[in-house]
Amino acid sequence: MSAALPAPVPSVLELAPVLPVVVVEDAADAVPLARALVAGGLPAVEVTLRTPAALEAIGAIDAGVPGAVVGAGTVLTPGQAADAVAAGARFLVSPGWTDALLGAMRGAGVPFLPGVSTATEVVALLERGVREMKFFPAQAAGGTAYLRSLAGPLPQARFCPTGGIGPDNAVDYLALPNVACVGGSWMLPPDAVAARDWGRVERLAREAARLGGCLF
Repeated sequence: MSAALPAPVPSVLELAPVLPVVVVEDAADAVPLARALVAGGLPAVEVTLRTPAALEAIGAIDAGVPGAVVGAGTVLTPGQAADAVAAGARFLVSPGWTDALLGAMRGAGVPFLPGVSTATEVVALLERGVREMKFFPAQAAGGTAYLRSLAGPLPQARFCPTGGIGPDNAVDYLALPNVACVGGSWMLPPDAVAARDWGRVERLAREAARLGGCLF
């Protein structure tokens, strides 16, 4: 008897107030790391495609962590989009976009967040029917002041800012009307991951989830 398919993800932006951005060097760490995040109230896990272990990690989390919604980040090519979904990714995130990449993500059958950093890129995506976007690199591209400026002329666009966001400024982003969630990795300190201190990761994840109130 085959296992039931996971429920579709309607929107990446509605999963939780904070989207953990995860770099997995050792696929063996993927499941305990994701379990710690989920236990802390952060069910969405964006595994970046920056390491050779990334696709294996996505598959391991998808198969082994009930309650996790695993996705792929740093998606740069149509091939990566296809490979990530085949591995088990239930959403896709890119730091930027081209028409070819956008077409591949749209055709992958899962929710996606193409990256933008300018008003022109936002308008171009709206023109193509995309309203949910990643704002990257958030702090370097103008931070909360820039996003607040976009809210007036482009209220239909909604963002997940990522890049330079931590516990000290995340709440400022989450207070903006056009920000649904933020992305970051502060709940995954390199020393905690290296030491496999999953209890510390869980505690930091719980603190992050409280920033906006967990939606799961």
